[in-house]
Amino acid sequence: MQLKDSSLLKTQCFIDGNWVGEERDDVINPATGEVIARVPHLGKKEAKEAILCAELAFKPWAKLLAKERSAILRKWYDLIVENADDLAVIMTIEQGKPLAESKGEILYGAGFIEFYADEARRIYGETIPTFRKDSRVIVTKQPIGVMAAITPWNFPSAMISRKVSPALAVGCTAVIKPAPETPLSALALAELAKRAGIPDGVFNVITGDAPSIGQEMCENDAVRFVGFTGSTAVGKLLMRQAADKVKRVGMELGGNAPFIVFDDADIDAAVEGLILSKFRNSGQTCICANRIYVQDAVFDEFSDKLVAAVSKMKVGSGLGEGVNQGPLINMRAVEKVEDHLQDALDHGAKVLIGGKRHDLGGTFFEPTIVAEAKQEMKVSREETFGPLAPLYRFKDEDGVVAMANNVTAGLAAYFYSRDIGRIWRVAEELEYGMVGINVGILASAETPFGGIKESGIGREGSHHGVEEFLEIKYMLMSGIDG
Repeated sequence: MQLKDSSLLKTQCFIDGNWVGEERDDVINPATGEVIARVPHLGKKEAKEAILCAELAFKPWAKLLAKERSAILRKWYDLIVENADDLAVIMTIEQGKPLAESKGEILYGAGFIEFYADEARRIYGETIPTFRKDSRVIVTKQPIGVMAAITPWNFPSAMISRKVSPALAVGCTAVIKPAPETPLSALALAELAKRAGIPDGVFNVITGDAPSIGQEMCENDAVRFVGFTGSTAVGKLLMRQAADKVKRVGMELGGNAPFIVFDDADIDAAVEGLILSKFRNSGQTCICANRIYVQDAVFDEFSDKLVAAVSKMKVGSGLGEGVNQGPLINMRAVEKVEDHLQDALDHGAKVLIGGKRHDLGGTFFEPTIVAEAKQEMKVSREETFGPLAPLYRFKDEDGVVAMANNVTAGLAAYFYSRDIGRIWRVAEELEYGMVGINVGILASAETPFGGIKESGIGREGSHHGVEEFLEIKYMLMSGIDG
């Protein structure tokens, strides 16, 4: 791992401003299968210590002027941008995504810190017309306290900054448990947080036993918010554990995004949008297109152009020149893609391109398109999380909207159309928290990210993102006219 600043590669946990823990758990490069580092395997005891440190740091951090917290966050942002090349290398080696995608994620994630550094100075209260002549009604907003978050491997940097930066901006402190597959990106962010002057205990990163750490986060009285990005099953477990303490939760869970191409769409733009949505990060994103519905009249044109575009994709190590699809994260991910693909074939689907493990071996899989997908297939009900694109035919608007909504997930949806009436109708009828219209990528720091139904609770990003970390306090001031 060739870095300009080798001190960004940290292999210990970050608690109360100190690097602690004995290196034990392997971190593996998914492109080569090689062990690139080892990190500590901590548990309930250390999680409790980290939470205590965050609790002790909370009041001093919250009492800083908003302008002071803003300046520190802005410095953190600047350091991330300055070190984006090294951070991208670390991410690519531990996660597998192409280097350009990794750098894009670093800058995308840094954008949340920049946004909330500004938002820190815009946490406003209000006055309400009084109901008593001798009184005044005032509403203020105060930080809730310690937040804890469990973050995923597919976006190991941005999912941390997206969760942590609004919390820190308003005066909360944080304890983060990154995914075991990708802890190095989290620890590098911690190193830059320390350099930026974030006080000890305000931002902590702990690696190790997920069940015991997660349980401590949910049950510890000091933690007032638990955030999670990952599977719906684990999200439900965390919600149950947090319920006894009546904690706030932020859940960004599974998706099963429909991608609809109507017969009046710009087909070339739709193909480009699908490539970005489906094959970014080798299909390992919660908002990537999972079901591609194409209207009969343009099905052949769309599928032909899509196959031509996919045939030009280069698969390989994320550090390789021109590579736009890296490996899957592990062999379980490969086996899931194979299972969904075989199920589709058993139900009559036809492979148009790809369809097997790549000649590179390991966890590399060919970008794959299948036609004649049906609603009874596994891919219609489950999130594939891999480079498998099933194409469904549909006849009319009402029918495709019904199929798109016939899932328990409700995170992101996409559709392409140039009919303004249809655009409004379909956008309003789709049961999803986010809808991309004539676009394949829709997330940004300025916009609210989150889903409905079993895809989650709460929103990350935008000015709505701070609301989870603020308590509303009502004050009635009487005796004024006495």
